[in-house]
Amino acid sequence: MTQRLLRGRLLTFHREPLSGEDSGAYTYLEDGALLIQDGIIQDTGPFTEISAKAGDVPITDHRPHLMMAGFIDTHIHFPQVQVIASWGAQLLDWLNNYTFPEETRFASDAHSATMARAFFDQLVTHGTTTAVAYCSVHKTSADAFFTEATRRNMRMLGGKVLMDRNAPEGLQDTPQTGYDDTKALIADWHGKGRNGYVITPRFAITSTPEQMAMAQALAQEHPDCHIQTHLSENKDEIAFTKQLYPQARDYLDVYQSHGLLGQKTLLGHSIHLEPREIDALAETGAHPVFCPTSNLFLGSGLFDHGGLSARGISNGIATDVGAGTSYSMLQTLNEGYKILQLQGLALHPLQAFHWATRGNACVLGLEDKIGNLDPGTEADVVVLNARSTSAMALRMDRVGSLAEELFVLQMMGDDRAIEEVYVSGAPSKSVSGQNSETNFEFDPV
Repeated sequence: MTQRLLRGRLLTFHREPLSGEDSGAYTYLEDGALLIQDGIIQDTGPFTEISAKAGDVPITDHRPHLMMAGFIDTHIHFPQVQVIASWGAQLLDWLNNYTFPEETRFASDAHSATMARAFFDQLVTHGTTTAVAYCSVHKTSADAFFTEATRRNMRMLGGKVLMDRNAPEGLQDTPQTGYDDTKALIADWHGKGRNGYVITPRFAITSTPEQMAMAQALAQEHPDCHIQTHLSENKDEIAFTKQLYPQARDYLDVYQSHGLLGQKTLLGHSIHLEPREIDALAETGAHPVFCPTSNLFLGSGLFDHGGLSARGISNGIATDVGAGTSYSMLQTLNEGYKILQLQGLALHPLQAFHWATRGNACVLGLEDKIGNLDPGTEADVVVLNARSTSAMALRMDRVGSLAEELFVLQMMGDDRAIEEVYVSGAPSKSVSGQNSETNFEFDPV
């Protein structure tokens, strides 16, 4: 039995704050404690109270830093770690010029394993303890992803993409091989340890109707698996989709007509939606996922978080690396704030930090396991230092409230603000990458 007591300022959410004054939505303790046993939070509360019950359990004192649930990223591309920050294209050109050539490299077991170590190092360094990832079309990429997740005991979701057209030959499966590989991966990884499999038709452009039918069969056979794909990110993408599926009422109908919409469905981007599509999202409980740094980088458009939320639709928020420009959920919240400002909405920092933790957990239906610091939940914890840079420290000298501190972290923070990360109760940032032995080769142009 392994026990650990973490001490520090503590913030955890119980529901989404209705406003900055909604103090009933969260618990904040100036001197709080988390008692962790075998990767699970056993107790939480004031330090004096918890330490008295804990006895001689070893204490790690993180004061004056802030302890929260680890960040959750609901849309990220594992094979794109080495094309992040690739210059000058919108969506379809970006895929053809950068993404697809890069993803062909993941046919290699060795490359997939090397990139998996590097990818998970970046997640942990930036405070992300759970992510929902797209792997490449190759089964080996998903095996590498889940192998590394298992090694680190992280709660991770992901799946190999299904794509049988409009991609290079080395990146295409077939409806049958995509189905067979996915079935094998589900059998090998789903529900094993902290792993969850996600059925992943990349998007309508790269899947034939026959492959969509196979995705529908997989969803029916494995209703406990999540589903992820892309929707209405770019206007040229929407036009091409309508050419490929002329019988569909709209883009979303490609997925809806194949039974792929439900409360476990994650729809990346969802920017340019038609009224019928919004109605369908509200009716089915499917979740759009806001990817602010990616949407700005590719010039895709502005996500209508306010309008969708008003319809009762629950939206995720995510980095979308590699079109997204940072692994940091802090920087994701930063750019999300600016996009909402352009639409006349002010994202309060308490609402922002709820979104990146418990809010994303609710989108995944995993709020009983992650996204908060309640007893019985998994001990994924991030420790935040709002004075991690000289500029932040200078600003913090004038901060007088928790909300102001959170806003400094949101707008100025990055991986340097992540003091420590606990995964299943084990300190992970301080040891991340020590045993990776990752070697990278530079190919000159």
